[in-house]
Amino acid sequence: MPTYNILLMGASYGSLLASKLLFGGHSIHLVCLPAEASLINAEGFSVRLPVRGRKDPVLLESRKLPGKVTAGPATGVDPRQYDLIGLCMQEPQYRSPGVRELLDAVGKSRVPCMSIMNMPPLSYIKRIPGLDYKALEAAYTDPRVWDSCDPNKITLNSPDPQAIRPPDGKVNELLVTLPTNFKCARFESDEDTQIIRNLEKDVDAARFDAPEGKIELPVKLKVYESIFVPLAKWAMLLAGNYRCITKDGMRTAQEAVHSNLEEARSVYNFVFDLCVKLGAKPEDLVPFEKYAAAAQSLTRPASAARALQNGAPFIERADKLVQLIARQKGLSNPAIDAQVALVDTRLEANRKKAAA
Repeated sequence: MPTYNILLMGASYGSLLASKLLFGGHSIHLVCLPAEASLINAEGFSVRLPVRGRKDPVLLESRKLPGKVTAGPATGVDPRQYDLIGLCMQEPQYRSPGVRELLDAVGKSRVPCMSIMNMPPLSYIKRIPGLDYKALEAAYTDPRVWDSCDPNKITLNSPDPQAIRPPDGKVNELLVTLPTNFKCARFESDEDTQIIRNLEKDVDAARFDAPEGKIELPVKLKVYESIFVPLAKWAMLLAGNYRCITKDGMRTAQEAVHSNLEEARSVYNFVFDLCVKLGAKPEDLVPFEKYAAAAQSLTRPASAARALQNGAPFIERADKLVQLIARQKGLSNPAIDAQVALVDTRLEANRKKAAA
């Protein structure tokens, strides 16, 4: 199997994917903040991964894996030196100085680019036929950052696995709380798709040397022909993540789903049906029951809710994106409209506070 040079923009979630890809002997460069970069360059990074049937999680340490990892700032990176680029930051971060210029260079390099964001890049949305893309720009923090990214060179990898920085840990440590699979749509071209298919095989073949012998690890990379498979995340985000945001604070994703199961179900099924209207097959998506069962273990508020609570002036607005797409199809859902309005109001308050 070929080995690749891979650039991952964003080390917190990026290190989870990196920990899986390093098994294949690939070289990975993480773009991150100075404190993260110096720690990763000095010590590598670690990921704790729960394994079914095993009492203790597995500890993956980047320095003990076959591949090589380096880290550094967004400046001075030449995207043309890489075979694949992963976008692992949250959408508002792509407008920040340095990152914005790097993303522009990534687009112009025409190196295949795989987004691992809850909020699909605007360029990926353009792979969905029949939408008024201009009218969807209002959902993006700064839609212009995507101008140089060609829809033919970008794909979406749904960030289904959940991971957090342990509250008492260092910035190069990650703890996986829900070890599900990454679900990636194919690229437009077969040649670009072959790269991610090769990575899929590497991740699948990876075995970890545990005291009890070589064990298979969860969190696979799965590649799909349908561009709609990663959009299965939308229903989860709107029924769970965004409903963690309340008028005066936040609640856990488990509470967001299970405190009013019928409302969560109606939101979820509305988004599910919208994806089918856009061209998804029902089997591309995840049924509500399966999500509701997984949500039982989501005992923290979603990252969007935490960011909002901490005063963030911008967060990813997949809620607004789905609302705007639904409107184009002549559809609306009162619970979604109310939630979008609530998030708008709370963001407005955060911006006013930041400007004061």
